[in-house]
Amino acid sequence: MIRLALIGILLSGAAFAGPQTSLRPTPRAHRLVLEPSGSITPTPRSDAGEMAAKREEGPSASLRPILRSRKLEDAAKTQRDLLAKGAVCGDASIQGTVIGRVKPKLQGCGVDDAVQVQSVAGVRLSQAAVMDCVTAKALKKWIETSAKPGFADQGGLRGLRVAAHYSCRPRNNVPGGKISEHGRGRAIDISGFQLENGAEVTVLNGWKAPSSSQPLKRVHKGACGPFGTVLGPNSDAYHQDHFHFDTARHRSGPYCR
Repeated sequence: MIRLALIGILLSGAAFAGPQTSLRPTPRAHRLVLEPSGSITPTPRSDAGEMAAKREEGPSASLRPILRSRKLEDAAKTQRDLLAKGAVCGDASIQGTVIGRVKPKLQGCGVDDAVQVQSVAGVRLSQAAVMDCVTAKALKKWIETSAKPGFADQGGLRGLRVAAHYSCRPRNNVPGGKISEHGRGRAIDISGFQLENGAEVTVLNGWKAPSSSQPLKRVHKGACGPFGTVLGPNSDAYHQDHFHFDTARHRSGPYCR
């Protein structure tokens, strides 16, 4: 009996003493650490530390080639090559000089992004013509689709006689009239066509001449579409000696006379 009582006393004492170590789970090494100040901060992962170090050091090489596609790189190179050759409006077949903004002398005139065109699709202009790129591209389309084919049977087209281009003035130089499309850099007047054999066909003398009437009327008609306004000898007294082309757009479609 005495032995049993002693065993019982020993067992009850052990129960009251409790465990010698805490049963709380130990924190994960990579999650939280207790700083001396008492603050709790996350322990950085090894790969995050490497990335932070790289950010501080900076990239060892430019990221530009990686971020820009090959297509953009090729387009940029093409643009540089075109500019080096004297191309304007992003087109190698339109040669000239970039002018930029042309300040207006009268209200309603002026050009924001003007170019001075010297040749288009291999056809030389008699004088460098100031215009915007919309008009320059319309001129190119007309030369390629109408003017060149129109004089192919007469030896080919070498140049254009330019009667007028940018000019800050009212329409037909009538005082008090609306500003001409010439004053906005959207128009060009052509008075003659210079051929490869040295001959020149003028609008004034060739419009009714048997040898040149047909090609002149063909190229005049072919300008209707690339240009919004096309005027010639049959339109009025102001255009007996030249073709007027401009890129104004009309609600009813191209105005061609």
